[in-house]
Amino acid sequence: MWRLGVGYRGQFKDWIATRPAEVECLEITAEHFFDAGEQLLQELAGNYPLYVHGLGLSLGTPGPLDRKTLEKFARVARLADAQWISEHVAFTRTSEVDLGHLNPLPCSQQSLDVVVDHALELAEICDRKLILENITTELQISGNLSETEFLNRLCSEAKCGLLLDVTNLFINSKNHQFDAVQWLQEIEPQNIVQLHVVGYSKSRDRYHDHHSNTIQADLMELIETVVHYAPIQAVILERDQRMDEIEEISSELQRLLESIEKHRPRNGDR
Repeated sequence: MWRLGVGYRGQFKDWIATRPAEVECLEITAEHFFDAGEQLLQELAGNYPLYVHGLGLSLGTPGPLDRKTLEKFARVARLADAQWISEHVAFTRTSEVDLGHLNPLPCSQQSLDVVVDHALELAEICDRKLILENITTELQISGNLSETEFLNRLCSEAKCGLLLDVTNLFINSKNHQFDAVQWLQEIEPQNIVQLHVVGYSKSRDRYHDHHSNTIQADLMELIETVVHYAPIQAVILERDQRMDEIEEISSELQRLLESIEKHRPRNGDR
């Protein structure tokens, strides 16, 4: 049975402390708790199922993972008693420089081998199920595999799942002109464990993911399609701008619930 929740941010602390009915789980950004917040993390874990999401392990960079970052990530996962952990199908650094943002990988056998090895290592050190997220891409980097074949093989070979960012899928389909539903149907449905959702932004003819807008009708339709297609376990609403708009965020969660409740399985417990 899937849960509905929000990506936790410090600005939400007072709101979350009220135990709002529309929040059934929380996603924690690992890096936010690397050096502080142990007590808060344990308090949250006492009240909610938690999922731990990473930003900077750079699973697509050849060579060993940064050991200090890996150990800090594993510590947060333990403190949170994480239901599962997640990272991105991307790289954020090279051997020489930290690029500071998520960058796409070529869908090639070489990239697949690198991510599989790192994914297995991350899951092992954290002793948790791992799911990996698709990103938005300004460029399409050619490879000998399609993106969906790459993701399906990644899930199989790394024994992981997929964190499907539906907004990222929608944005890429618009910017790179492909059919989002066809893309979805090429993914093995059992691979999809969790969703990220948030409204998109648009400037001229380009779509963007600024984590700031409410979910538009065409995007909500795609979310409903995904929930109907795959046996998902969690839907997380993201917000990284206008985070003081608590009433709007709460209403957005309620709107999500009303829209996709009909696809929620009736058996099982919370």
